Amino acid sequence: MHADLQIGGVLISPFVAYALGAFAILAALRPLLTRIRFGRYVANPPLAEAGIYVCILALLVVLL
Repeated sequence: MHADLQIGGVLISPFVAYALGAFAILAALRPLLTRIRFGRYVANPPLAEAGIYVCILALLVVLL
């Protein structure tokens, strides 16, 4: 089990750190998704990006 993060005396769950990390990875992937015209291949691009976010988050939780 991972230890809680402590920022300014406030304990933060590791899940929050994973969620922020997944968001950072998704933000880094966005230019690539735009470059390959990801929106043309899916019916609902925001929903597909949300699915990618959930997959990245799940990978971070499992692997870290």
